[in-house]
Amino acid sequence: MTTVKNYLSLVKFSHTIFALPFALIGFFLGMMQTSFSLNAGHNNTIRITLGELLLKFLLVLICMITARSAAMAFNRYLDRSFDAKNPRTAIREIPKGIISPSSALRFVILNCVIFITATFFINKICFLLSPIALFVVLFYSFTKRFTALCHLVLGLGLSLAPIGAYLAVTGRFDILPLLFSFAVIFWVSGFDIIYALQDVEFDQSQQLYSIPATVGKSKALHVSELLHMLSAACVIAAGFYGHFHFIYGLGIFVFCGMLIYQHLIVKPTDLRKVNLAFMTANGIASVVFGVLVIADLFLS
Repeated sequence: MTTVKNYLSLVKFSHTIFALPFALIGFFLGMMQTSFSLNAGHNNTIRITLGELLLKFLLVLICMITARSAAMAFNRYLDRSFDAKNPRTAIREIPKGIISPSSALRFVILNCVIFITATFFINKICFLLSPIALFVVLFYSFTKRFTALCHLVLGLGLSLAPIGAYLAVTGRFDILPLLFSFAVIFWVSGFDIIYALQDVEFDQSQQLYSIPATVGKSKALHVSELLHMLSAACVIAAGFYGHFHFIYGLGIFVFCGMLIYQHLIVKPTDLRKVNLAFMTANGIASVVFGVLVIADLFLS
């Protein structure tokens, strides 16, 4: 049991709360394109049995968890020497010797194998795209070594959740789930910049790249604000394009409200509330928005 807890801590399993609701949005958007659609306004339905739908749901959850676990564990494995030098991260499992680097790497490989296997049982397009998806989420761990745009790569990795779940059900791309994916790119990139404010001096000392380390804390917050405005624009555009209703509007209100809130409580000269902005505000934004979007799909 302790070993399980250690690995859950290694991959920050609680942070799954960020992308999982968007994966569920993608899944239920896809479900609305099946013969089980509860919205008569959707055409071109795809026939699928209830058993197949439930199996796909389980497989999507497996893919979501294993891809994210592989990405986080690989990040911890690759950054272990930097983590050991940084007082903020020296308590992590690998620097403290709780989990060995080789064990972490085996954990990464195991999750990658499970992920690809799960996509094989979903459909052909997901299986064929699975190596690309893994490349994106694993590649992020290298990016702080050569580009300040690492935050956008992280956002791109998490943005695969809604479109990937939609593909799992429908086997095709559509504009609406892509709008949610773009919302995730800008949203995650924006809050990752806020999180990176904590390590500006360390990153500069180690010649690591981030937007705060490159342009300074004040300008980095302005970049984060711009990205969050783009994310808000995407969820608003998705609302209009998808012909959503009042419940979705409440979701927009909460999501955008949490974006504004985190910029009100984090200042360049006062980073005491970074974790409140990072975990609490964004956790609320994701979960409440996801619940309200799905509720709108079924109830409106």
